[in-house]
Amino acid sequence: MAHIDYYFSLLSPFTYLASEGFAGIAQKHGASVRYKPFDILTMFDRIGAPRPAERSEARKVYRMQELKRFAAKSGKPMKFQPAFWPTNVAPASYAVIAAQEAGGGDLDGLVFSLLKAVWEEDRDIADDAVITAALKDNGFDPMLSMTGMLKGAEIYAKNLEEGLKSGVFGAPFFIVTDTDERFWGQDRLDMLDAHLGTL
Repeated sequence: MAHIDYYFSLLSPFTYLASEGFAGIAQKHGASVRYKPFDILTMFDRIGAPRPAERSEARKVYRMQELKRFAAKSGKPMKFQPAFWPTNVAPASYAVIAAQEAGGGDLDGLVFSLLKAVWEEDRDIADDAVITAALKDNGFDPMLSMTGMLKGAEIYAKNLEEGLKSGVFGAPFFIVTDTDERFWGQDRLDMLDAHLGTL
């Protein structure tokens, strides 16, 4: 059975576009997945890459065109300028980590619920009510948003450091640890699928 380290940010529209498709591919191949939310803005700072707001106007225009093209291709509804973006994704990320540690619920569903809240529903995932509702709706104890905070914060910081050491530079980023094959972006899911099919 292959194992995938899945580095992602709830701030990333490309993670939103990849989320459901990736979950299906992992299930298809029976791959185990370690969800590793990380602080993507700090990563940009650490590797010397400009944050989205600091990029050239030409790149901002191109990014928006790409988002619209990929959203249309996927058939997903999407807010291209969500009401709560950027927002503080740390609390929601801690909740994902706590849920993964606790087990017993639908982790894929939780991650997609939080991404959907940002990119479809114009809800603020820094709001504890949004986080607890997502936990509950996906079979987790909603109190994990509080009880898992310290452990979540510790692992969230660790994910960033591990990602940097592993060559992660964006999101979504998939590392098949069995082969050290790396795939960056929602447009590489077909390649990830094919690679897993060889293992």
